[in-house]
Amino acid sequence: MIRKAVIPVAGLGTRLLPLTKALPKEMLPIGDKPVIEHTIRELVDSGIDEITIVTSARKDLVQRHFAPDGDLERELRATGKDGLADAVAELSSLAHITYLYQNGPYGNGTPVLNAARVIGDEPFMVLWADDVFVAEVPRAQQLKSAYEATRAPVLALMPMEVEDAARYGVPIVEEDLGGGRLRISGLVEKPRPEEAPSRYAAIGGYVVTPGVVTELEAATRRWHDDPAGEIYLTDALHRHATGNPVYGQVIDGTWYDTGSPLNYLKAQFAAVLAHPAYGPELRKLALEG
Repeated sequence: MIRKAVIPVAGLGTRLLPLTKALPKEMLPIGDKPVIEHTIRELVDSGIDEITIVTSARKDLVQRHFAPDGDLERELRATGKDGLADAVAELSSLAHITYLYQNGPYGNGTPVLNAARVIGDEPFMVLWADDVFVAEVPRAQQLKSAYEATRAPVLALMPMEVEDAARYGVPIVEEDLGGGRLRISGLVEKPRPEEAPSRYAAIGGYVVTPGVVTELEAATRRWHDDPAGEIYLTDALHRHATGNPVYGQVIDGTWYDTGSPLNYLKAQFAAVLAHPAYGPELRKLALEG
């Protein structure tokens, strides 16, 4: 059973500069909530409320967003704004959140390994906080269900146009098991379109098992011999898949990657248009324009 999750947030957010010079990309609003709150609510809605956020000193706003703030709550209640006070209070009780500072070589495998050393010998979920999914069944629940059926590492997949292959890790598909579940034997990182082994992209969601953590530890040992190298989670999954079962779950839903300016704006528009209070007014505005 998946009980815990890891959210790495230590990245610099360079694709969104200068917007992210002072404001962490994970705190950019999508609708009326920052991106990372969408991610945490997705996990909680999927029954996962023990969350490790791997962060850096420049991301203190993330911690402040979820920290208790009794002074603010009291001020709001004193002025009759109980609804807002309740919303502020809820943030600090959404989940059991632990913070770690990222420490180690460059690459997205490092925060996963940092957290794994605290989590211990059990599977856990990894989600990036710059992805937003709109789905009837949360992406995290879809990944969790796939793990419970396979008891093996699982990657979130989405269909892609083959010309986009150079932007993603692309799985080598061995068998289609139905229901969007695929058995995979490896990953090719950012292949040329003509060399893409499938038409699926590995996106921001993983169930990581102790065997994958072992591959990350081995990569760290190799890094000490070659400090110019980088450690990536997809590399560890690829190595694990060469001799062990690994699965992909094609996510049923719409994916918004907020890590670039255009995609961030698309996610913002999609969120506000779907909002029950804001959506109708904004649709009217769009029609008037």
